[in-house]
Amino acid sequence: MTRAVNTTPPRQRLRDLGVTIGRMPTGRHNAITDVAGVHVGHTTLVSGEGPLKVGEGPVRTGVSVIVPHEGDVGVEPLFAGYHVLNGNGEMTGLLWVKESGMLTSPIAITNTHSVGVVRDALISYEAQRTQRPELFWSLPVVAETYDGWLNDINGMHVKPEHVWDALDEATDGPVAEGCVGGGTGMICHEFKGGIGTSSRLLAEADGGWTVGVLVQANYGARHLLRIDGLPVGELIPCSQVPGFREERARLEQREPGDGSIIIIVATDAPLLPHQCDRLAQRATIGLARVGGIGANSSGDIFLAFATGNRGLAGAEERTSEIASCRVIANERMTPLFEACAEATEEAILNALCMATTTVGIGGRTMHALPLDRVREICAT
Repeated sequence: MTRAVNTTPPRQRLRDLGVTIGRMPTGRHNAITDVAGVHVGHTTLVSGEGPLKVGEGPVRTGVSVIVPHEGDVGVEPLFAGYHVLNGNGEMTGLLWVKESGMLTSPIAITNTHSVGVVRDALISYEAQRTQRPELFWSLPVVAETYDGWLNDINGMHVKPEHVWDALDEATDGPVAEGCVGGGTGMICHEFKGGIGTSSRLLAEADGGWTVGVLVQANYGARHLLRIDGLPVGELIPCSQVPGFREERARLEQREPGDGSIIIIVATDAPLLPHQCDRLAQRATIGLARVGGIGANSSGDIFLAFATGNRGLAGAEERTSEIASCRVIANERMTPLFEACAEATEEAILNALCMATTTVGIGGRTMHALPLDRVREICAT
């Protein structure tokens, strides 16, 4: 079930507002799908209004999936790595990523209380849609952020068929952003947040590689928000556009914590697992530029995968015990780091720019970032 929450003026991505982040060019779609073979799909769930009735709604949630290449990643895994800025969150499968250095499943992002069903759905999809032996195992990667301020999170509205639909509908074209998929009920810097994406192309002299980033942004205090270095959060205070921290503090009788952000980084560069770790770590730079500080209650978990080595041994037995792979020198990594930082920064801002004002539980309203004010501030 997918529909708009309400009618709002058309939203625009950051570059459509005349704001350019960094110096590197973007790919064709300015999205993670600019990395060849990467596909993204969403299932968005929106229904109901009024007071919370657990199991009925209001529902403002969903699931987003990233398919790492056009083949079967269980049979043909990719080198991968990760970084945790603050660990008050979940991304399943990371122990095997660390141990093996490989990504062996699609990546799914949803709400905190739907991680289990999404993980199980990825396994059932693999078991029923792919040619696997009767006895096989899978440790899927599923990440989460909390949407319980707007969404009936304990109603468990994300079902296996929603995950399957997102996988079946995943494409390598433009990526829907804002209040879609797992980002439907998310909040960022006290504005409506959600899904955002961006990409960067390295110069041919630096290898010509592509770096793409997708985020599910659900973190941050208003006063910390920066756009291209400008203190936009301070210039659009809660007295002008209401936030939620004061109301939440009143209801919970304590200072509210900050939420989380999941960042997925893809590149076609031929990286080894430890280099993927290093690339994932650089997403921290982009997050910090926007205003993320890795708050105590935040789950800031970043995963990077590299498609530059294909044909690695996976679920199928191989006749050869030796696998050949390519690798770029560590001395050539710096342009990739810069690309990751830039794309992360812009992906978060695209999530803010594309998200629409959303009304959830009991009329709780998360307002969209006012784009006219962003234009005014960034034009000065």
